[in-house]
Amino acid sequence: MITHSTYQIQMNSSSISTSNGLTRVFAAAVVSRQFCKMLLSDPITALQNGYLGETFKLSNEEHNLLISIHAENLADLARQVNKALQR
Repeated sequence: MITHSTYQIQMNSSSISTSNGLTRVFAAAVVSRQFCKMLLSDPITALQNGYLGETFKLSNEEHNLLISIHAENLADLARQVNKALQR
């Protein structure tokens, strides 16, 4: 179950260009349990399918980051993404 939490993703301009693509991915995961489950279990398919007919505009680095993370839940995914962007 997703609890009410605030996820803040800080973009590091030296490693990944700033876009709202990651923000939109997390927003979709927060509002849709089905999308969240897909993102956690099969991120490649989740990102290819998009949400409500819209695809996510992610840089290659953002895409590769999301598909490389193995998270147990959305909070864990956000934590790992944030940690990777801080490097």
